[in-house]
Order: sequence, then C-alpha cells, then structure tokens
Amino acid sequence: MKTIAFLVAILISSLSYTPSQYGIIKGKVTDKDTGTPINSAFVTLLKDGNFVKSTKTLKDGTFSLKDIDPDTYSLKFVHKDFIKEIKQSVVVNANKSTTINIKLKSIVPLALAEDDVNEEVVLDEISISNCKVKRDRNRYYKSGNCMPASGSTMSFDGGQTVDWNTESYDKINENIFKEVVNNPLSTFSVDVDRAAYANVRRFLNNNQQPYKDAVRIEEMINYFDYDYPQPKEGQPFSINVEMAKCPWNEEHELLHIGLQGDNMKNQEIPANNLVFLLDVSGSMGSANKLPLLKQAFKILVNNMREEDRIAIVVYAGAAGEVLPSTSGSKKANIIAALDNLNSGGSTAGGAGINLAYKIAKQNFIEDGNNRIILATDGDFNVGASSNSEMVRLIEEKRDDGIFLTILGFGMGNYKDSKMETMSNAGNGNYAYIDNILEAKKVFGKELWGTLYTIAKDVKFQIEFNPSQVKAYRLIGYENRILNKEDFNDDKKDAGDIGCGHTVTALYEIIPADSDENVSNVDKLEYQALKPVSTSKNLMTVKLRYKKPDEDISKLIVNKYKKNEIFRSKTTDNFIFSAAVAEFGMLLRDSKHKANSNFEQTLALAKAAKGADEYGYRNEFINLVQSAELLLK
Repeated sequence: MKTIAFLVAILISSLSYTPSQYGIIKGKVTDKDTGTPINSAFVTLLKDGNFVKSTKTLKDGTFSLKDIDPDTYSLKFVHKDFIKEIKQSVVVNANKSTTINIKLKSIVPLALAEDDVNEEVVLDEISISNCKVKRDRNRYYKSGNCMPASGSTMSFDGGQTVDWNTESYDKINENIFKEVVNNPLSTFSVDVDRAAYANVRRFLNNNQQPYKDAVRIEEMINYFDYDYPQPKEGQPFSINVEMAKCPWNEEHELLHIGLQGDNMKNQEIPANNLVFLLDVSGSMGSANKLPLLKQAFKILVNNMREEDRIAIVVYAGAAGEVLPSTSGSKKANIIAALDNLNSGGSTAGGAGINLAYKIAKQNFIEDGNNRIILATDGDFNVGASSNSEMVRLIEEKRDDGIFLTILGFGMGNYKDSKMETMSNAGNGNYAYIDNILEAKKVFGKELWGTLYTIAKDVKFQIEFNPSQVKAYRLIGYENRILNKEDFNDDKKDAGDIGCGHTVTALYEIIPADSDENVSNVDKLEYQALKPVSTSKNLMTVKLRYKKPDEDISKLIVNKYKKNEIFRSKTTDNFIFSAAVAEFGMLLRDSKHKANSNFEQTLALAKAAKGADEYGYRNEFINLVQSAELLLK
C-alpha cells in the first residue's frame, strides 16, 4: 500500500508540474567611458512603444526583468546623468534568459554659458521658462532658469537627448472639517472628470508614487460606475443617499450621495457635430501620445452613425483643417485622415481652439450635440498659452452651445493643471488616456456619457442640521467648491453630466453628541448662538441643473432623516466608494486619513467587487497592492 501511495504521489507531482512559459531579461549597465556600474538607472520594457514593465539597476549595475511573455520587445535605459539608450529588437524566448549589457555615455555637467547658444527651447512658464540649451561636441550648456530632471526628453541633432520633467499640477488644499453652527451650507459643483484615476494608474504601473496634487479623490471615486436606480419618468436624475460608520474613524460617520443620470438609448441621442482638435506638435511624438491618440480616435470613429459628422483640425506651428465636416458613414475617409497625421513643430494651441470653434459653429446642428474634442499633452507654448488666457478664450466660446471634451496623453511634460482648468471653463469633461483599454472605455463603453450632455451647470447644496451634525468634511472636490450665493446664481458656471453618468460625493460626519474639538477659533464675543433646530431632519439636499439648451436652472429638494438612511449593512456602492476614498487619502498622506491602511482598503474593495463585468474594480485591487509595496 505504501508503494502504491508513493507512486500516486509521484504521478500527481509530475502532472502538476509544468515548465514556465515565460522568459527573463537580465544584464548590466555601465559607464561607457569608465566601465563603472551605473546604479539606479531606469530599465523599461516596451512592446510596440507601449509600457510593459520596468525596474532599476542595483549598485553593481545589474538588472533583471522576469515573467515576460515570449515576443520581440525594445528596452529603454534612462539615467539623469547619462544619455538615454534604446535597444531595439530584444527577443524573449520561453524558459530562457536573454542577456543585454548596455554602456551609457555620460552627460558632462551642465554649465552656465550665455554666449554661443544657438538653440532655444521655451517650455511652459509654470514649470520652466527662458531656458536655453545647446549641445556642442557632446557638451551641454544651459542659461536662464533650467531645471533638468528625469522624465521627458528634448532631442538634439544626432539623436542625443537631455532628460526633463515639466509635468504640472494645481496644488490641492484638502477640505477641513467645518462646524455646522457657523457653516451649515456646503455648496459645490459636480465633477464627472475621471482623468486623475487613469493618471494615478499610470504612475503606479510605472512603479512610481503619484504626485500628491495628481490625486484628486473625487475623480478617483467617480472613475467607477455605481449601481444606482434609473431616474423616474420625466426626471433627469435619481438621488441616492446612505450613511454608516466611517471605516477609517469609528467615532465618525460617512455619508454617501449618489446621482444617476438618465441612460438614453443610442437611437435617442441627437446627431453629433464633432470637431477633433488634435495636437500634432513635436512634444506629441512619443508612442504614448500621437500614435495612441490615433488608435483612440479610430475607436470613436467606428462607433459613429450616418447622421453624425466629424471634422479634424490640427495644430502645431500653425493650425489647420485637415478634414472638412464628414458623415460618420465615411469611416475610411476619416481614418485615412488620422493615419496621415505626423508630429512636429511648436504648439499653437490658442489658434487651434479658435479654428475648431469656428468650424463647429459653421456646421452647427440645431437640437444636436455640438462638441469639440481636444486631444493633447497640454504643452501649449505659442500664442494664447497661460491658463487665464485659455480660460477667457474658452469662456467666450461656450455660450455658442458648443461643448468641450479634453483628452490628455503622455508623460514627462504633461500639463494636467492647464487641461483641468480648460475643461472646467468649457462646459465639458476631462479624461486621461494612458493605454488603448482606457480609450476603449471612454469611446466605447462610455461613449454617449463622454459625448452627450444631459444637464449642465449642475450644483449641489447640502444644509446640515446642527442638532444632528456637529461638523462635516467634503472628501475631494476642492477645486469645485462654490460660494453659498453661487447656488442660486444661474450665471455661475458649474459641472456637466453626460448620458448615463453617475456622480458620487462622500462626506465625513462628526455627530452632534461628539466631544471632539473641531475648531481652534476663539469664542466670539458679539455673536449670540442661534437656538438649535428641533427638526428631526439630518439634512436638506438641494440640486440645481439646466437642460443643455436652456439658461434657467431647475431645482430639486430632498430632506432626509438619519434613521431613514443610516445602515448597519451598506450597499456595494457605499463600501467600494469608501475604499477608493481611503486609497486616495493614503496616496496623499492626508492629515484626515486617521486609521486608514492598505489592508482595510483591500478588504473593502474585495468585499464590494461585485460582478465587475469589465474588470475595473479588480484592476483597482491590483493597484492598491502595488501602491502598498511602493509606499513601503
């Protein structure tokens, strides 16, 4: 019997063993001049120009990339003190190791030299301005205000480069707790932008910790759809509210407010008059910019109908129309125009926007959907370029009934601050395309939510009852906060909601009976405290919105008692949004994170994963695990 059991064990062992189907790339990076190992060089594996995985060299210059599917790749080697090197046609075979040894040429330290500088590079004034750079006999000079860093590159004759990073983000000052006695009203504009989540994903997939100001928590929460009921007949929205103990602070409560936009059928969507405004400047040359842009827009074109029309405007050193307004049935013509685009020149963004609005107005469809789709890395540097100039230009145009969608591409010189500001000004939405699957999400699954607005200037105003709530904090939406007077002002611009879109907002609540000290402001001498309300309501939720073609807002008012919305067992909507909010606070190292931790974030996300038809929530779980390792 022992012999039989032994043979069975051997048989099971042999059946369970399968050789690895993956390959390995390993090697060493050294200084071409001295032969010494280069520590902390970035080694990035690319497939057709797209990111696969990356690592850093060790102190002895060695690196290893494991679990690689058999195929042909390229390798990029980058270090801030050396000239970038790309090794093309690296073949990986199953169960084998490929060795690649690379020697990098040192960049002689940049020295100030005002004379004999013959090549000027003007970058965005927010990050770098008045910067002159020259290469001469492999020596690099700089003058003016230059800040070299690894990230993006500027190329010189001969193909040599200097690495730069000029990404820019607006500073986020996190919302604080506000006492209800003194601040009973919380007013903000809705936000359906989802760019921050995709951008954060790009950082984490590149094994980098995101910039704190790149983490806009409300955009991360709203990247995901939630299972809210459709609006009742004749209503554009359903409002859904629930409340429970706050996962990261048990002394507090968490309020979840969800808005569901009407999900119209394809045949109910009016005809589209679209103008693609495409950045084809020199900064768009890398694989994750113009080539990815072309593929993304092909997905959109293939979803267009005969009644839809598309024009294409490009801008680089100058702006021009490369395709007149063309029926969506002529897909081959539109795709051919996209395929013919090439990058080069400076970035005349202002001229491009003017021309795009002009063409959109010439082809305006009454009772249709008239929209410009701007695709760029945001690096405007010729003509109208500052944020304030662009905002004024776009605000002048939005009254023509033409909406604006902005798609961000690329890294290194990515101008998130500029694009978010522009989209907010232009009655539009803003997304970041970091890979082809995100393009499919934006222009496939969420096509009409991206393109067709069902309500504009949507504002929330919540009034909290001081007898029920001591203090509150709106999580995220820092750049969407409005004055209380703005709520009833129909001239005040606010956010827009697309067909089928959901909008979710979270409040962290301190109950009225809490002993927690919220404010360190001295007691007022000349103000009498108002008597506490005897109402049993927790709060009043007000919503204002306009129909896309109207200028007078409509008002929705709902009142809620705590016992009507407080749950001991919450929905997946509540749990998953809480997980995303907690993740955002961890990435930002928020002063309000309290007992937030990655273990709890993962547990919440896994508990509320649900059916996850498209795998977005599973991807989130993987990102949380990656971030935990990176931050540790």
